[in-house]
Amino acid sequence: MLNVEIISCLNDNYSYVINDTETDLVGVIDPAEFSSIDKFISIKHKRLDYILNTHHHYDHVGGNTKLKKKYSSKVVGFEIDKNKIPNIDIVLSENQEFKFGKTIFKIIFVPGHTKGHVAFYSQKEKLIFTGDTLFSLGCGRVFEGTYEEMYSSINKIKNLPKDTKIYCGHEYTLSNFKFCFKFDNNNNSLIRKKKWLDEQIYKNLPTIPITLGEELNTNIFLRCDNNEVKNNLKMSGYPDELIFQKLRNLKDKF
Repeated sequence: MLNVEIISCLNDNYSYVINDTETDLVGVIDPAEFSSIDKFISIKHKRLDYILNTHHHYDHVGGNTKLKKKYSSKVVGFEIDKNKIPNIDIVLSENQEFKFGKTIFKIIFVPGHTKGHVAFYSQKEKLIFTGDTLFSLGCGRVFEGTYEEMYSSINKIKNLPKDTKIYCGHEYTLSNFKFCFKFDNNNNSLIRKKKWLDEQIYKNLPTIPITLGEELNTNIFLRCDNNEVKNNLKMSGYPDELIFQKLRNLKDKF
């Protein structure tokens, strides 16, 4: 069994401390900073075996160097980012399986936000760490890749089992909701989501994880094939990929 602890970092980042309970291996996904991760690890686990990075942006690798030095951790990252991820030890390739104790992660290559972005997916644990590729009610900006790559990447995630839990890199859900609702305001699933979202925010709780099934009903970037969304954009009949590009451009200016 894999236990996941959500660690809030910086302004709106999420890092995730993972513990394979059968072997007691401890890892962290995308340590945005040293201090918050170290505080949690030093109290609860007192060890950190692996540091797993979805991509090379500083707010996802900022804690690598100090954490590795203190805990003698192994840093894990994708082959395209091997010269960009600080102190990398283990270089992964597309569709490779990475064994974290009894937990098996499949490496899903999801370029677009960056050229070397990956997601860590465990079929057995029914969860995926998506970094900045897919957020709750949103997706990442296209920085290094292309719209075609980003659209293909989120569709790889879209096709996973619906009960897959999504752990993403940022708490952007409220702002993402406002964008989704602007162009999908008759979506009853989205309207119901707002009540839950308000409750989470009031309690100062994360809006993560969320199931892929719920995202399929509410995340407009996963609904590019929806006719009502297309009509709201005045793009009825356009290919789904162009709908995605239009939405991403609109979100960049939102």
